[in-house]
Amino acid sequence: MLSKKLPKINFIGNKEKISKWICGHFPKKRLRVFDAFSGGASVSYEAKKMGYQVISNDILQINYILAQALIENSKTTLSKKDIEVVFRGKPIKGYMFKNYSKVHFFPSECMELDLYRKNINKLSTKYKKALAISLMRRSMIRKMPYSRFSILWKKIVQLRNEAYSYKHYKRKRAYHNQTFKHHFLENLESYNKSIFDNKKNNQALNFDIFKAIKKVKADVIYLDPPYTGTMNDYYSFYGLIDNYVSSKKIKRFKNDFIDKKDALKNFNKLFSSLKKFKYWYLSYNNQSYPNSNQLLKLLKTYSNNVKLIKKKHVYKITGKNKKQTNTEYLFIIKNK
Repeated sequence: MLSKKLPKINFIGNKEKISKWICGHFPKKRLRVFDAFSGGASVSYEAKKMGYQVISNDILQINYILAQALIENSKTTLSKKDIEVVFRGKPIKGYMFKNYSKVHFFPSECMELDLYRKNINKLSTKYKKALAISLMRRSMIRKMPYSRFSILWKKIVQLRNEAYSYKHYKRKRAYHNQTFKHHFLENLESYNKSIFDNKKNNQALNFDIFKAIKKVKADVIYLDPPYTGTMNDYYSFYGLIDNYVSSKKIKRFKNDFIDKKDALKNFNKLFSSLKKFKYWYLSYNNQSYPNSNQLLKLLKTYSNNVKLIKKKHVYKITGKNKKQTNTEYLFIIKNK
């Protein structure tokens, strides 16, 4: 039985806990929704569940592949034979071994990743490949302390040492030392069960935000850009997985919304390009720059129908107890 439940993604900034709240404010008429910074695909997935036609876009290739697997895909799952293909053979010395041994993973683990990447290309359809890569992404994330690839090797080795981790943090991190195959198989059922058909032609895209806006026709645009002034360097967090997918170094992308000095200029450029969309929805929070008053002022230069609603939201940072409560903002704009 299919679950229509988003599987575990592990994506910093993912809106899984509040995606129902966000999508609940979309127009009741089932229009076409453009999720322009789709990230971990939680809002796209909720909109798909609610019966909207969804177009997901993200500049990270791995997020595009994730949206291919969970949003665009309506029926394809991975079979036992597919799994045999993925894990067949002996580890090889490929791109990951040559470039990331003792950088993010141990040499033997890099060799395993090289074999699995080669084997995934042997799967019969693009959706099987997308699902397999999404599951391999999940496996790589589970083995990575803090679930991101911006950690130095010395710290990774420390935190993957269970005795050290427990002594200093009172936490055991045995899952970091489980194999990629273990994590892949542990999550396989939930990913397979999450695939469903909402009877709409949903689509995944992999463009820079401004190129995507020019290409996409939709009634609703949902914007969840990196929150300037917070942990928002997604290239550093997940670019390694793009490199793994492509077997080459991917250049840092533009329009990353990282620098405060460019934030207002970037938002003005973004809002000025949205004239063709009837409804705009923008997520942001109280820890970010610009603040809510600055964003409201800017948005009101483009529409006289701007509403701001708020919701308390807890982001788990690390550990069991270190949590920070933020106020999540949702700006709702009806275009002039």
